[in-house]
Amino acid sequence: MTDDSKFQPAWSEKPPAKKSYRSIFKWGSPDEFKHPSHAWFTMLKEEFGMTDKDFKKPQLEGNEQVEIRQKIKMSPKKIDQIIGIVGKNNVETDDYSRVRYSHGKTVDEAMDLRRNIVRQVPDIVVHPRNKKDVQKIVEFCNQGKVPVYVYGGGSSVTFGLQTPKGGVMLVMGTHMNKLLSVNEINQTAVVQPGMMGPAYEEALNEAPERFDTKLPYTCGHFPQSFEYSSVGGWVVTLGSGQASTYYGDAYHLVVSQEYVTPAGTFKTHDYPGTATGPKINDIMKGSEGAFGILVELTMKIYRYAPENRQRFAYMFPSWEAAVDASREVVQGEFGMPAIFRISDPEETEVGLKLYGIHGTPIDTLVTLRGYKPMERCLCVGTAEGEKGFARHVRDQVAKICKHHGAMTLTGFATMRWEKTRYKEPYMREDLMDYGIIIDTVESGVTWDNLHRLHEGVRAYIKNRPQTICMTHASHFYPQGTNLYFIFILKMIELDEYRKFHKGIIDSILKHGGSISHHHGVGKLFSPFMEKHLGKEQMAVLRALKNHFDPKNIMNPGGHLGLDMDI
Repeated sequence: MTDDSKFQPAWSEKPPAKKSYRSIFKWGSPDEFKHPSHAWFTMLKEEFGMTDKDFKKPQLEGNEQVEIRQKIKMSPKKIDQIIGIVGKNNVETDDYSRVRYSHGKTVDEAMDLRRNIVRQVPDIVVHPRNKKDVQKIVEFCNQGKVPVYVYGGGSSVTFGLQTPKGGVMLVMGTHMNKLLSVNEINQTAVVQPGMMGPAYEEALNEAPERFDTKLPYTCGHFPQSFEYSSVGGWVVTLGSGQASTYYGDAYHLVVSQEYVTPAGTFKTHDYPGTATGPKINDIMKGSEGAFGILVELTMKIYRYAPENRQRFAYMFPSWEAAVDASREVVQGEFGMPAIFRISDPEETEVGLKLYGIHGTPIDTLVTLRGYKPMERCLCVGTAEGEKGFARHVRDQVAKICKHHGAMTLTGFATMRWEKTRYKEPYMREDLMDYGIIIDTVESGVTWDNLHRLHEGVRAYIKNRPQTICMTHASHFYPQGTNLYFIFILKMIELDEYRKFHKGIIDSILKHGGSISHHHGVGKLFSPFMEKHLGKEQMAVLRALKNHFDPKNIMNPGGHLGLDMDI
């Protein structure tokens, strides 16, 4: 069959039907879409040996209405008692709500839901109105040994929302979603955990109008899931934003937290530093609902000055040059860039097509200058802060990049990347509609082990025929960075996919990387936790679990690897 160079698949532009499976697994806004470019479409056909015929009709779209057969195991009496706490309007028992609030955004979950397969759901969904509701619910569930799970923004890619023990799912974003105060003297904000990223950032940007501050502020945390993730979710999963190199990870942004646990309620102090023993505030970061429920946070905030932002982009002749330059930048002690991202050769070529740069005069110029396809590496970035500081960081980055043979692309490539950075996940539905999987794994790594990890994991992924593997680093520290492996392959059976995915994680551990860098652990990585941390560190975590939650009602069923034998 001869392909038509003008042919484009009928990518879906229709919002999912209400209460359908697709409305649950589709990324982002129901009426927003981001389709693969024609260059991407051509690349996919060439890589996977597909033709236009393979894109004539979508597969397993999941447009059916949600309907399940899992019976509610909680007694009507217990349900009535919870209704007595939060009110009838804040308790849901219908099929759709039970499925919606127990599924995240993993490929596995999407593959299941496309086939109308639902494996685990809570008995009821509860929308607490305030901290007192949460406290009463946890006390009630602890007395009756009723499992409790937590739903933030729903963007989990680690099986963080699975409910293998049934019970109660607490949805934090319905009511507990407000910025409560801004302390301009301390440069902190008190926020409820269910507040979504865009609402939080907008409120901080408008702090002069809303809180009578002298200056506007920013949260500094912008993960790719920013639009559909919650502030509490950032903290309990140890998230990293795309500007983390300057602002820090979620771990660094938390000043204090308030938790409700079966053992009691407590709030950590908001001192910027103390020498009063191991910090409980640090212990609770990344606890993912396994110790208790996060009900309030005090967060660092930063001055908002987008007019000072300096954009830059470079093309390096090789991955080695890009890595060496990046290490010098973050170890240079002249200040950190905000966004800083380097793509390996394969991601660079795929990225140029995605950002609309492939085939443009800029692409032609870069090639003529000797930056060869499948060798060259793209770098995009920004510097932020005070005007003089931002310019200084930009200039120092320029010196280092040029020293390592990089060619400047001005800020054009960065601006193109900014336009798509929150929209790229939308392509997943398009690809899966036509039998193609795109997924990611990520790992933290030290500088001296980066190339070993990169080469080892890529070798495992590329050993599978007809598999695209793109890699980038985007969260930088003086001691190391992260590697984010994005792989694309033709749809395979779920069991085969899980075996392949497990092999990637095994390869990461084999080559000295961490099993997660900024997506948390959930129940996806929990089987690897003891191998990664060792028995002694896991024993410490289990001792904390036993203290806070002796009856194991908080997120039970293998979360963080704390009760794998249950």
